[in-house]
Amino acid sequence: MTLRIPSRVVVFDYGEVISLPPSEADRASLLAVADVAPEPFWASYWSHRDDLDHGTVDVATYWSRVADDVGAIWSPAELQMLWATDFRSWISVDMGTVAVLDELAAGGTRLALLSNAGYDFSSVYRYAPVGRYFERIFISAEMDAVKPDPDIYREVAAELEIELESMIFIDNKLVNTDAAAALGITAHHFVGADNLRAFLTTLAA
Repeated sequence: MTLRIPSRVVVFDYGEVISLPPSEADRASLLAVADVAPEPFWASYWSHRDDLDHGTVDVATYWSRVADDVGAIWSPAELQMLWATDFRSWISVDMGTVAVLDELAAGGTRLALLSNAGYDFSSVYRYAPVGRYFERIFISAEMDAVKPDPDIYREVAAELEIELESMIFIDNKLVNTDAAAALGITAHHFVGADNLRAFLTTLAA
């Protein structure tokens, strides 16, 4: 199959759109390494994530802040294992979404990636097999904003040399798709690959 959407660029989020969400086993593995109570761990894990995605802290500093919050003392080896376990939990892919990407690419549709992520994900996005579909890969840590800041969508459009109205944006978070739609971008809240394919088919030539 092919999906051809001429004169538009389809911009994909990564986490929980192309990637699967971390599984219960993934979460349990991370907690096993951390060896702390779940509730304060997850609260701290997410509370410092924006700084990581902004690129204002590196991964070692991020995990040190989590350690401070939960009263943990992790060795350098444990910090490395925490990073590796967390990183691994985000690189499994939704095969249905990858199939949609392949159909779009086969149809000659322009594709780009926009993800809120730290610097450490840049190589995965660019050099994993799925990276070949995208003409540009935008990572928030390398930019001046994170989704849903309107400036990040404007920056992506400018770099792609398109008007905002020529962008189709796919994300699993409503706050991000709502912000895009408010700028005149055609936005789709991702709830599954089949639903995404049906939506994109309505826009295809």
